[in-house]
Amino acid sequence: MSLKKSILGFAAILLAGLLLTGCGKKQPIRQSGFYFDTVITITLYDSSKTKELDHCFELANKYEQYFSAKISDSDISRINAAAGSPVRVHDETAELLKKGLSYGILSGGKFDITVGKLTNLWDFHAETPHLPDARAVADAVDTIDYQNVVIDGNEVTLTNPDAALDTGGIAKGYIADKMKEYLLSQGITKGLINLGGNVLTIGEKDDGSAYAIGIQKPFDQTGAPVATVSIRDQSVVTSGVYERCFEQDGVRYHHILDTSSGYPYENGLLGVTIICDSSADGDGLSTTCFALGLEKGMELAESLERTEAIFITADQKLHMTSGIGTTIPIKQAE
Repeated sequence: MSLKKSILGFAAILLAGLLLTGCGKKQPIRQSGFYFDTVITITLYDSSKTKELDHCFELANKYEQYFSAKISDSDISRINAAAGSPVRVHDETAELLKKGLSYGILSGGKFDITVGKLTNLWDFHAETPHLPDARAVADAVDTIDYQNVVIDGNEVTLTNPDAALDTGGIAKGYIADKMKEYLLSQGITKGLINLGGNVLTIGEKDDGSAYAIGIQKPFDQTGAPVATVSIRDQSVVTSGVYERCFEQDGVRYHHILDTSSGYPYENGLLGVTIICDSSADGDGLSTTCFALGLEKGMELAESLERTEAIFITADQKLHMTSGIGTTIPIKQAE
């Protein structure tokens, strides 16, 4: 769940079918930047809002400085280096960690922000990725326990000095939500935020139509969507085995790691897409539902209000919650 992901990994998540045509009278403005090891893009449907667009990228830079475990003086890095001592952090860092812990509770530890030691062993960005040492994996698993994170106001203590935080499984969604919150506060009611595959829409398009968001067909090199969903004012987030993976000795290893074994899940799923109001919740739920597997993951998604899910199994079949096709229109590829 590393915050730093590759451009290619993100490109394979969601946006193959993103349609931005038919935007009415106002000319959209769009800006891209490179943060969190990926290209992020924001589109607004009012060309006069350049200052607000620029501020979104200032937010991206600020939060990368807070949350990235790759930056030595970030809040997360300082917590990891504190050897069990309390660390005073920014308000947003404490808020992000609380959100991460809530998914630790919901998932029974299958989603866990204390996976830093484990994710550091699995270097999917290496030129030649390879299996980490088995003993090192076992040792890293022993440090994973979200209950070892204690938050008291703005002080955060990681009570196991051997553990390390990694907020990559939820940080981009949180940042997308913060960008949307800012844009709404400036009176901007139409737009699209794409943080390397975490897609969050603001209202609807300028012509009154919904945003059409493509869901990546697993392992398709052309970027073709397996389906396209139409949404207004919601988020679409996918966790899939095809985002970051490598093969060794004929076995494919992917980045969604089982916190109890330290190795990738083998549960017959290729991907889980979550459609909900919050991109941070989409982040947490897509990983959690994947980890739970088809039956229990579907049960969880069905139990949550304004939340829908699409599961893709190893046979490339789509399994959808009850609101897909009714409250959330979908068009499946032929």
